[in-house]
Order: sequence, then structure tokens, then C-alpha cells
Amino acid sequence: MQVHGWHDPSFRPVREVFAQQLETGNELGGGIVVDIDGHVVVDIWGGWRDAEHRERWAENTITNLWSTTKMVTNLAALMLIDRGRIDPYSPVARYWPEFAENGKERVEVRHILGHTSGVAGWDAPFQVEDMYATAMATRRLAAQAPWWEPGTASGYHAQSQGHLVGELVRRVSGRSLTDFVAGEISGPLAADFQIGATEADWGRIAAVTPPPPLDMDLDRDGLPYKVLMRTPVPAETANTAAWRRAELGAVNGHGNARSVARILSSLALDGVVDGVKLLSPDTISLIFDEQSHGVDLVLGVPLRFGIGYALPETATLPYVPQGRACYWGGWGGSLSIMDLDTRTTISYAMNKMAPGIIGSDRSEAYVRAIHDCLR
Repeated sequence: MQVHGWHDPSFRPVREVFAQQLETGNELGGGIVVDIDGHVVVDIWGGWRDAEHRERWAENTITNLWSTTKMVTNLAALMLIDRGRIDPYSPVARYWPEFAENGKERVEVRHILGHTSGVAGWDAPFQVEDMYATAMATRRLAAQAPWWEPGTASGYHAQSQGHLVGELVRRVSGRSLTDFVAGEISGPLAADFQIGATEADWGRIAAVTPPPPLDMDLDRDGLPYKVLMRTPVPAETANTAAWRRAELGAVNGHGNARSVARILSSLALDGVVDGVKLLSPDTISLIFDEQSHGVDLVLGVPLRFGIGYALPETATLPYVPQGRACYWGGWGGSLSIMDLDTRTTISYAMNKMAPGIIGSDRSEAYVRAIHDCLR
């Protein structure tokens, strides 16, 4: 299987691992990018856009990135924090008064960005299609009570975080999340990333290929069931027109490894990418204000969250570097890691979804190969 793109000769092992994954069929199509100190040392792609092997993954192929989207959405909030428009330690209701309903008057912005707000999903009844009606879905989150005491533990806001952060962005900036990302992030950086996908781009989207079914026997009254299963989102939903037209700041960003690395390298580069300043170092330091460290109430694995991003936790993703690093990824295995100590950004995106929610055997193989080359 041919791998396209460029890499520094010292990173040839990464290309070889990627080629092997494509050859065996474990990988269908995707790309890997590594940026060190503002210089791209790996930008490779290959494979197929479709399970039938009719369309090759091209340089400009994009795909639905699932929760990798959250990293860009939360960057938008950090930019408003950087501009003094939002205080992460202030109540959400300061900017969004209706959010104070049902005992949420003390929920702070950092609780939403760190998955500790207690508003991890929607009270029933709620269907996938209801997420597409952004204003209505957001009003429902504002009206309901938190599912646990805010600030005491993380419970992954799998789908709701995009609506919550998106509404903050809208209230403070006067622009929708989609427009803010386009105008303030993707546009200035010339990054091929968007919330949702404009119809003109549908022809270059690699449809997602679903993972094996989740083998989960969950208590219907428990948080994991309420967030992950009560309103199930079949992976194929991401291939529909309605999904692509929606603003789902937690789950329907469209891009590729190159565009995500371009955007998120700002965190590893003191907030500046090729002269475009998104953040100050002081705001970036807020990411490392630990909000929770323990077994996540929804995902059931040990996680450590800062403000907007996960922080290294050896028990769950041991291949994420320790130190001043942050990361997250998307359902099925896409992953981005920003290592501020080495000013390195790693981004991987693909269309064939692997089992699990955080990382995959493929993302681990690529990251370990990259770190071997870095050493």
C-alpha cells in the first residue's frame, strides 16, 4: 500500500508502521502529522476513503473527527479567555443567565471545559436529531439539574460539551461556534478544518467506517448509560447530510491530521503559529490547572483533566508523554498530543474506527514509533 506525503529521513520508521497498518487492512485510510518547533517533520497519508476501496485517500481528504473536535472548540473558549472576555473561574451564568436554573448557579466555566459540570448529557426524552436543533438543545441543558455535584469529579461530556461551550462562545462573541472557528482559527491559519461540513466539501469527505459494537452491559440508571447509550449515536450517522449540516462542537468537526496539527500546535508553540497569535503563554498555562484526577464517572477509566484538555495519566494512555503535555482524541482512535516541553505536536486522523473511545492499537503504534524517532 503506497504512502504519500513527506517526512524527514529520521522519521522513516513512522512511515513504515503506517504502511504496515494499511497493508494488513487494520488501517483503511488516514494521515499522520508531526510538528516540532513549528516545522513539519512528518506529513503522510494513504489508504482508502471508502470501505469498498474505490476512492484513494488524497492530500485534501477530510473526515468526521468525532471528539477531536472538542480540542478546537475548547481552543475557541480559551481564546476568549485570553482576550479577557471570559473568566474561567466565574459562574457560567455570568455570561449565560439562564444556565443558573436548577441549582447550576455555582457551576463555573472551568467545570464545563473540564467535564466536571454535571451536565454531561440531556435528560430524557432526547433523540440524536434533537442535537441538530442547536438553540433548543442548548436551552434544555440550561434548564436541567446537574447529574452530580459540580466540580467534584469528571464525567465525560461526550456530546453536550460542544453545545455548552458553543453557547458561551455565542453569548460572549456574538458569533456562532461555527463562524468563530472559521473566522478566528481556521481562516487565519489556513487550516482545512470546520465545524460540520459545507456541502461543497462533501465530495472529498472520507465516510467513517463503524467500529465493532460496544460490548457494554450498563445499569440503565447509571451515568455511563445515560451519556453513552440512552441516546445512541450510530457511527454511520456521521455520514448523513443532517449531521454535516449541524453545529455539534463536541463531535462533528471535519478535517484531517494536517489541519488539526496546524491548529493545535499553537498550544505547543506559546500560542503563535507562523506569526498568527491565538493565545498567550499565561492562558496556555490554565490548561494545566488540574480539575479532576480519578476514574471518570462516564468512561469508567482513570483520567486527569485540566481546563479544556486531558493531562497525562499513565494508567489509561501510557504512551502520552509525561510532563507539560495535553491531549485528547476522537471515538475510534484519532488522537492529538501537544508536548509543550519539546514543542512537539502529533496528530493522527482516520476513517476506520477501532474499538473503544480513547486511542487505539494504531494510535499507540504510531505515537510510540514517533517517540522512538524523537529519541
